[in-house]
Amino acid sequence: MTVVGLISDTHGYLHEQAYAALADCDFIIHAGDICNPAVLRELKTLAPVSAVLGNNDYNEYGSEVGRFARPIVDGVRFLVAHFPRDVRISDFGNGCLKPGDPIPDICVHGHTHLPRLEYGKEARPASYIVNPGSASYPRGGFPRSVGKVIIVNSLVRGIRIESLDGETLMSVGDLA
Repeated sequence: MTVVGLISDTHGYLHEQAYAALADCDFIIHAGDICNPAVLRELKTLAPVSAVLGNNDYNEYGSEVGRFARPIVDGVRFLVAHFPRDVRISDFGNGCLKPGDPIPDICVHGHTHLPRLEYGKEARPASYIVNPGSASYPRGGFPRSVGKVIIVNSLVRGIRIESLDGETLMSVGDLA
């Protein structure tokens, strides 16, 4: 089993509860608005990290952090961008994908500070679209949150968005 942690919109500070919530992760994806290189350094003490730039980030993270990321974790393809529009895929691709490129299994974005979990027809052609919400400044009455993807034998077995207190806000699949 592989656990992929999803975090976004930390805005310069990694709360202790967010760090603790991601402690069981084998890989971490940060969907932008990092706002401080120390956040990525802290996350890297837990697991390897893939991150993208948000609208409040500057190119201070080196060449490893750009507008898009396309990590493959345990056979599952991710497309990561900060803006929701950048993970929407049309018949003509998008800013990161060209026609004929492999379709990601999971598209991850941030920016809105609102948790989101879409699957099925709403997420197509990907299988899932996920926004873990904000780990620092949530909106819409939601608490601070992170996401987790459970992968077993290269298959997504479940996705959960949870508050930093561990309460499940949204989920799909088998999360046992």
